Amino acid sequence: MAEKKLEDLLYEYAQKRRKAEQDLDNRKKQLYEKYPRLEEIEDAINRLSIEKAKSILNGNAEINEFDTKIDNFKKEKDVFLEKNKINKKDLEIKYECDNCKDRGYITDSTGRSVMCNCLKQKMLDISYNKSNLSDIKKENFENFNIDIFSDEVNTQKYKIKCSPRENMENIKKAGLKFIDNFDNIEEKNLLFIGNTGLGKTYMTNCIANEILKKGKTVLYQTAPVLFETIISNKFNKTRDSDEFYKNILNVDLLIIDDLGTENPNSMTIGELFTIINTRILKLNNKPTKTIISTNLSIEKIFKFYEERIGSRIAGYYNIYQFFGEDLRLKNNI
Repeated sequence: MAEKKLEDLLYEYAQKRRKAEQDLDNRKKQLYEKYPRLEEIEDAINRLSIEKAKSILNGNAEINEFDTKIDNFKKEKDVFLEKNKINKKDLEIKYECDNCKDRGYITDSTGRSVMCNCLKQKMLDISYNKSNLSDIKKENFENFNIDIFSDEVNTQKYKIKCSPRENMENIKKAGLKFIDNFDNIEEKNLLFIGNTGLGKTYMTNCIANEILKKGKTVLYQTAPVLFETIISNKFNKTRDSDEFYKNILNVDLLIIDDLGTENPNSMTIGELFTIINTRILKLNNKPTKTIISTNLSIEKIFKFYEERIGSRIAGYYNIYQFFGEDLRLKNNI
C-alpha cells in the first residue's frame, strides 16, 4: 500500500517538474520576443560556459579569459533586467519545493539520497492526517481575529485576573515563540487546556501552518484515533503499522488533539508514556516537538494518566489555559 502511494506521488512530482520547466520556457519565450538582446546575452553566457567546461576537460588551465567574458555578460544582463524592470526570478524555474526541486528526494550530508520533508508530509497527509488539517489554509495567523475574544475581566467566573482577549494574545505570542524556536532543544512543548469552542484547535492549526512553511513535517491525530490505530497495529502487525509508529515517534511536530476523550486503560496510558518520553528525550536523534490539547485540567491529567506522565508534561510542556465564551456561537476567530 505504502509503495503504491509513493509511486503515485513520485509520478505527480515528475509532472510538477515538467510543468515548471514548461512554464519557464513559456516565460522566456515571451521575454525574448519582447527583448531580443536578453536572449543574445543568455546565449552568450551559455556558450562561454560550455566552452570553458570543454577547455577544463582538455587540460587547459587558461580559463581566466572565459571567466572575464562570462562575468561581463552577467553584469550586462543585470543592468538590462533592472533597466527594463524585469524580475530576475522570471528567468528561473519555479519549483513547489526549492529544497528537492520537486524530485521528492535530496542528498544529505553523508551523500545518501533521502526523502525530502515535502514528500514525507504528503505521505503523512494521505495516510494519517486526511481531514485533520483540512482547515489549515484558512485557520492561520493571517486570519486570526483577536477581537472576537471578550476584553472583560471576570475573576469570579474564570478565576483568572485577565480577560479572555489578553489571555489569547499571550497564547498567540507563546505560539509564535514556539515557531521561531522550533529547532531549539530548550524550547518546550505545548499543552492547551480548556473546554471545547475556546480556540485550542484554531491556535494549533495556526502553529501547524507556520511549521509546515518551515519545511517541517506535521502529524495531526485525535487521541481516540491515535491510540485505536496504535493498539490495532500491535495485534495486526504489518509494514504499514510499523511505519505509522515510526512516524509518531519521529515526525517533527506531533499534534494530539482531544486527549482524554479516548478510552483510558493500561495500554493507552503505556503508549502515551512511550510517545511523550521518546519525543522529550530525543531518542529519535533529532529535535521533535509535541502539541497536546485537552479538556482535562492538569490535576485530572495527573489523576487519569499517572504521575509519570503528569510529571513529564509539567516539566517539559508550557501549559496554557483557554477560557471565555464558546466561540462556536460567534463568527470566525
